[in-house]
Amino acid sequence: MTLLPALLEGEWAPEPTTFGAGGAEPYAAALKNADDVLYLRRASSGEHATIDAGRWSADADDTDLCLLDGITGPVLDIGCGPGRMVRAAMGRGLTALGLDVSETAVRMAADAGLDVLQGSVFDPLPREGAWAAALLVDGNIGIGGDASALLARCAELLAPSGVLLVEVSQDAARDDSYLGTIEDATGSRSAVFPWAEIGIDGLRDRAGAAGLVVSQDWRLDGRWFARLLRA
Repeated sequence: MTLLPALLEGEWAPEPTTFGAGGAEPYAAALKNADDVLYLRRASSGEHATIDAGRWSADADDTDLCLLDGITGPVLDIGCGPGRMVRAAMGRGLTALGLDVSETAVRMAADAGLDVLQGSVFDPLPREGAWAAALLVDGNIGIGGDASALLARCAELLAPSGVLLVEVSQDAARDDSYLGTIEDATGSRSAVFPWAEIGIDGLRDRAGAAGLVVSQDWRLDGRWFARLLRA
């Protein structure tokens, strides 16, 4: 499901941007203060979900680390934030690169000695077609608001034997695109950006068109993951 044009026509909707792209928005502030609480709010309905911002800056936990099991080649973390998964991969002796649009996140990761790049997954990237693994965790399957386009792009980035690891919604049937904002407890709000949420059913439905197949999915510690391979 792509974004409905009607969502873009209301007076409330400025030109959409990208999650985390601004340097003075709540996301950037929360990266610097892990105690901040953030809310992902749908611009059309006001419905919101709470985001655990502290997890982005913390070390990878056991659930995160299991995503790296069996990986022996270079890892691309898409939407890396301050780089906890990049740090975890490098800690296992893997070549790893983090990618994020947020200047603040990239600066924090670089200052910590991690290999990171500021930009979009849809930009030309190093190792095109040669990544052993690509990660879309912490809801990053939502990047750009079009899960099908993102899956197709990830398929282009992977090596022939590469694996795409995706964290999906706890609602297996969810498959939704919308315009949203990030807000904090003070009412500070980001620009509007396109986002998507997808469960395992929608991921299976969309994978084939991207040349991928879901080979495995599992739940662990209240999170749901899927492993995708080239079809």
